[in-house]
Amino acid sequence: MASAMSMKASPVHPPKITTVKALVESTGSSSIPSFYNFTPYLRDEPIAGDAEDSVPIIDISLLVSGTPEQQSQIIHQLSNACSDWGCFMAMIASFQEFFDLPEEEKKEFQGNHVMDPIRCGTGFNPSMNKANYWRDFLKCFAHPEFHTPNKPAGFSEIARDFSKKNREVIIILLKAISKSLGLEESYVEKAANFELGLQLLAANYYPACPEPEKAIGIPAHYDHGLLTTLVNNGVSGLQVKHNEKWFNVNIPPNVLFVQVADHLEILSNGKYKSIAHRALVNNKATRMSIALAHGPALDTVMRPAPELVGNEGDQPAYVEMTYRKFLELQQTGRLSSKFRSDTEQSKAV
Repeated sequence: MASAMSMKASPVHPPKITTVKALVESTGSSSIPSFYNFTPYLRDEPIAGDAEDSVPIIDISLLVSGTPEQQSQIIHQLSNACSDWGCFMAMIASFQEFFDLPEEEKKEFQGNHVMDPIRCGTGFNPSMNKANYWRDFLKCFAHPEFHTPNKPAGFSEIARDFSKKNREVIIILLKAISKSLGLEESYVEKAANFELGLQLLAANYYPACPEPEKAIGIPAHYDHGLLTTLVNNGVSGLQVKHNEKWFNVNIPPNVLFVQVADHLEILSNGKYKSIAHRALVNNKATRMSIALAHGPALDTVMRPAPELVGNEGDQPAYVEMTYRKFLELQQTGRLSSKFRSDTEQSKAV
């Protein structure tokens, strides 16, 4: 997922080989090419260790089948998870077949613009990246219109079902989050026009890297949208930042990891925080993750809920703009942060 913070740097030249997977398979080298060396841009930040004992695990089935007392407890847990960590866990499965297609077949689905409904490629944006990311990706719009590659066989059907089930879970969570904010149950859904909200399916493929200490899968960033759901293939690599320390998150099998994203932070006027996270690589196994970003409708103006701004002349802490404009500014590096955008872009709606 893309960061809400710009990464301005002189562009580097992309590799001649299309994807990292192809690079690994064709060279078998014990070192990485210079254009994948991310070492000069990594900051030394404290690592706190594993997060399994402290990241909240919440049984969201109780929101549907539990007693009123149990539902109240879950809503309270959601409030703590969103405000303290920005993430929690629930259950689901994953899939992986697309990245095994021949390179020539994957090229059919290449896209260049953030609004292209299908984009496949490697982690490189010449206008923003300091060095290539050690990952290949597939990104598809799954809602309100569904788009996926038509190969391999059965992939589209699996992706559609996966996306639909994720969305059903998110609707339950948004209702609970609305209540946890002291708002009416459907507030977040209505404010985001979630019925027409953009759901982005993003699959990331991180091959084993011969020099993992020099490369990065995805650098530290925040996700756009309301919530992001994530599953992986059981190979560790995800880290989240909490109290200025990085925690390893080893997602158990058949578990869905959920992160608060930028537009829930904006709507809550900062009560719930989008969580910084990054993806590391290793030299032993390929890591695969599937993320779904659940966002507002593209032409909906997102702003802090008036009920959460304050009653004594406090100003909203975030810039108002449409979700579409947010994505476009972010892609071009002209979005300085969730709080402001460069020059006159802060006025864009």
